[in-house]
Amino acid sequence: MLSESFLQELRDKNDIEDTISRYVELKKAGKNIKGLCPFHSEKTASFTVFPDTQSFFCFGCNAGGDVITFIKKIENLDYIDAVRLLADKAHIELPKDNISDESHKLRTRIYEMNTIAAKFFHNNLKLDFAKVALQYINKRALLPETVTKFGLGYALDKWDGLINHLKEKGYYLEEMQAAGLVVKNDRGTYYDRFRNKLIFPIIDLKGKVIGFGGRVLDDSKPKYLNSPETLIFKKGTNLFALSLAKNENSDTIILAEGYMDVIAMHQAGIKTAVATLGTAITPDQARLLSRYCKQVIIAYDSDEAGKLATNKAIKLLNEVSVGVKVLSITGGKDPDEYIRTYGVEKFKLLLNGSGNYIEHKINQLKLKFNLDLPDEAVSFLKESAVILSEIRNPAEREIYINKISKDLKIEKNSFVIEVERYRKQIYKKQEKQMLKAQADKLISKNDKINSERGTNLKGARAEERLIGIFFANKDYLNKILQQINIETDFVTEFNKSIMLALVNRVKNNLEIELINLSGELSSNQMSKLSEIIANNVKLGNGDINEALELIEVIKKEKNQVKSKDTREMTNEEFLESIKKLKK
Repeated sequence: MLSESFLQELRDKNDIEDTISRYVELKKAGKNIKGLCPFHSEKTASFTVFPDTQSFFCFGCNAGGDVITFIKKIENLDYIDAVRLLADKAHIELPKDNISDESHKLRTRIYEMNTIAAKFFHNNLKLDFAKVALQYINKRALLPETVTKFGLGYALDKWDGLINHLKEKGYYLEEMQAAGLVVKNDRGTYYDRFRNKLIFPIIDLKGKVIGFGGRVLDDSKPKYLNSPETLIFKKGTNLFALSLAKNENSDTIILAEGYMDVIAMHQAGIKTAVATLGTAITPDQARLLSRYCKQVIIAYDSDEAGKLATNKAIKLLNEVSVGVKVLSITGGKDPDEYIRTYGVEKFKLLLNGSGNYIEHKINQLKLKFNLDLPDEAVSFLKESAVILSEIRNPAEREIYINKISKDLKIEKNSFVIEVERYRKQIYKKQEKQMLKAQADKLISKNDKINSERGTNLKGARAEERLIGIFFANKDYLNKILQQINIETDFVTEFNKSIMLALVNRVKNNLEIELINLSGELSSNQMSKLSEIIANNVKLGNGDINEALELIEVIKKEKNQVKSKDTREMTNEEFLESIKKLKK
């Protein structure tokens, strides 16, 4: 447990508006501040910061909490590491005696083991056993300084090379397994995960080794093996070499598929290249890129899998308002192969000539049809109309309509009608989805945090308002407890858990500000409490009379639930007894 005074100082020196504005572009909206949510894709700002309560809440995805919760989520950290990051920025010393979190200790040990493993793999390149790895490095034309820059290494062709090294450093097999460095088989035997492979350390934005990628040195499959997900490594939330690319302060980042493509580009002086980690790009990776650039050039492989991955990346990057261009590679499968075959200067020319994603989609479509045949030309026009219908900017849409009409020598107006037809379909679909989402929200159908809310809406709303009033008026405690037994009278278990947490703190003379609760409540509880606070801002703090009225509503709803349960139980028993009689 961290002391109340420390947490208060941490809050005072890490104002939530100042902290969040480092990650999100915020604008004033009355007393509060709004911006586009960094945790889900949106076009209209639903992410709100409340300076008075030092909280945030997104009305789109329901993410919410205090400044610690925000840092945990945005930086993918656990509680103690988020506190440490904020303390370091505020130049506050973290009270070490109070830190006993086992998860934090294990995370620290994993970071240490990964650093030791990275050095071990790198030093292995100096051994005679590493000839096969050095031959591969030479074959790929990697310079010694590139090998050092990326910390490349070699995993020995042994079952226990790394295990023995880490044992000597004082680490246990269970810890090595938690780090993803070793594997335990069905017989209980531990062995090195990476064996006889070229090793690529994966480094996060803070410069720490969080995982590894390994490449086979022959023609065996699969070619690559990555670390499994661990306490510190999540494939879908990190990007290879982003720690280097972000230092270039460029508006443009190049997104490649593999480690070797990125390394080849960096060696060629193109230092803004990054790659996903063995998976297609995820929404989290798209949002991460949006924090560091305004435009992404997709440089995926030119095979069918690469084309599919390109289309997915275009969609996700568009959703986070990042400009997209697509590199068209001819005469080589990927950037690494193209650079080695044709040289750096030709690749740079290719890169500079990257077309935007609409041009890319239209060009791909042209390859699909024989435009000299009327039927296929009509099919091309229909599919290209779908693509153009997705363009929001009218001027940009007009340019492509004119170009395609001219190229195919057709009447422009007829093509415009086709594009607008699809635009109306998209609008109707979006409107229908929006109305359904609003309706679901009104009846709490999609409340993933409090699953009982939808079937007990009146009681749940009364509970939430009571929590909000108590949060703002903790001196109401005695009067509230005189009128309601929270353990037995609350309708929903989730709201009960939040109310009990608040009541217990007040009983123990502790603060109930969010910063003091973030170490006790789960992420879901913090999000729900932040939503309650956000709604309270709109409704006001309330008074004791309203609180007492809400208590009556809650108790009445609870009695109805009990009565309903009893009736259902009786019916079930009755039906069961009929079945027994028939037997």
